[in-house]
Amino acid sequence: MYKHYLLFAGLLRYPDEHYPEIASKCLGMLRQSYPDTASELEPFVEFMQTHNPDEIEELYTRTFDVQPICYLDLGYVIFGEDYKRGAFLLHMQQEQAKANNDCGTDLPDNISNMLVLYTKTENQDLLNELAVKILIPGLEKMIAEFAQARMDLKVKILKKMHRAIIQEELNQGNVYRNLFSSLLNVVKKDFDGINYTAALNPIINMQHHQSFFGKHSVNIETNELINNYKLD
Repeated sequence: MYKHYLLFAGLLRYPDEHYPEIASKCLGMLRQSYPDTASELEPFVEFMQTHNPDEIEELYTRTFDVQPICYLDLGYVIFGEDYKRGAFLLHMQQEQAKANNDCGTDLPDNISNMLVLYTKTENQDLLNELAVKILIPGLEKMIAEFAQARMDLKVKILKKMHRAIIQEELNQGNVYRNLFSSLLNVVKKDFDGINYTAALNPIINMQHHQSFFGKHSVNIETNELINNYKLD
């Protein structure tokens, strides 16, 4: 029932030759199943269909890699540098392993890996809690960063006067905001009616995980985990 999340997961990974096709499929899925959200994704799809691969890769890199507007690791988005992020990251590694989800070179809490997890586990309580405590607030924070980024961009216009390049950003905005907004609408609809304060099986509360008792031990485990991934 969550297979549509695979389309969003593909669009949040580094672009390849199939990227415009995936974008079109995602728009088609929205028009059929989430018609109120489809128009939000249209600027994103239009950009992917009218720009060459180098320009698409440049936008992705500029958005998420080089002085990123926002980060794709949801644990970092929610918890920042707090040790709770480490505890969450370690727990997600366990859940990804249980579901046999190969996270590749990305961390277990990367949004793409989190979305794929929705298609690989039957633990509905886990998915409910991830949706209301991590995905929805995380996406809201990501979208807010795009708003701030546009404000900063206007300041750069006045300082650098790169009118041709900047004007496109001001007129259209970064289309990844449209992608995040579309995904947020879909998740909210999919999990509409889930009580945000429900006492589900906690994944964030530290006392429920024996390995999370000590902040020092969590930091050590987290550092070891991150060092195993090929991060820039």
